[in-house]
Amino acid sequence: MTSFHLETGGLADGRQILYFNTAPDAGRASFADKRDLGDRVSAGEIRYDVLRDEWVAVSAGRSNRPTLPVACPLCPSGGDELTEVPAPDYEVAVFENRFPSFGGCSEPGPLPPAEVTGMETAVPASGRCEVVVFSDDHDSSLVDLSPERVALIVRAQAQRTAALSARGDIAQVFPFENRGVEVGVTLHHPHGQIYGYPYVTPQTRKYLDANKRHRAATGRDLFDDVIASERRGPRVIAENEHWIAFTPYAARWPFEVHFYPNERFADLTELPDAHIDSFAPLYLEVLKRCDAAYPGEQMPYMAGWHQAPVGEDREFGRLRLELVSIRRGAGKVKFLASSESVMGGWVHDLGPETAADMLKGAL
Repeated sequence: MTSFHLETGGLADGRQILYFNTAPDAGRASFADKRDLGDRVSAGEIRYDVLRDEWVAVSAGRSNRPTLPVACPLCPSGGDELTEVPAPDYEVAVFENRFPSFGGCSEPGPLPPAEVTGMETAVPASGRCEVVVFSDDHDSSLVDLSPERVALIVRAQAQRTAALSARGDIAQVFPFENRGVEVGVTLHHPHGQIYGYPYVTPQTRKYLDANKRHRAATGRDLFDDVIASERRGPRVIAENEHWIAFTPYAARWPFEVHFYPNERFADLTELPDAHIDSFAPLYLEVLKRCDAAYPGEQMPYMAGWHQAPVGEDREFGRLRLELVSIRRGAGKVKFLASSESVMGGWVHDLGPETAADMLKGAL
């Protein structure tokens, strides 16, 4: 079992930084941020789209975030190189995003109104955005890390899920990672992010409604039935005592893998230690399969944890990880063209069974 020790510090503009360590008394929070950052950047606002019944974040300050800088802001600070991480080394570090989509102050803000009237409604963007740095090694990737480090990352995500859920201005917590310039990554240092949304996202509302309908019609949980169906099919990529990973029957992306714990948990805060420890090697195995699918080409991907909402309809949500890639062939990527981007009508380029077979045969 991999436990962790937490140290809490501050950055020059008042943002919080946390160090997750495997050993106690590492002393990393004692290093001060010596930069002159000025005032912290606020997130802006969220606007309500009356046609889509969705909130949209408007955050002009994010246009100033770093893009492939000469000096990486996620490396440890050393000498004259002062970064977002004041300590000279670290295992896993979490800090408030300097250029947030939501929030922008340490204190919780108000939730958006439950009912909206009028054509143009905007409210300050409450919530919180955090950066999770997986390693102090700039040249590594999550797939290169040890199972113990991946487990520490998941435990950090669970601790942050608990802390953000308790703020009062967050309706859903979403830890995620993007890898590869093909999906827009501008910092190559291994890291992910956590969004604390002030609303339940549209995708999650669809899943919740689907589970409600299924439970009303059958008395069963939809996610349980999905797992049972996939376990009988040809698209299972990997599994162990606690987890199953498969390409879903109606996958949208050229490569898409869903990771489910065999038991129902609402979010990462409920995940037992044994499940975290067994998730790490399974996840690393699938990442290695993804990278081996097209030899010599690292698979670009987006991966994120689906978690139940903090409050209403929590009993209809289920923890699971979704990994998707736009890689559709050697040297080729899938662009979201008009059908996907404008109409939401997805077209799969490979076929889910073909993609699953490629991953199963990649190692």
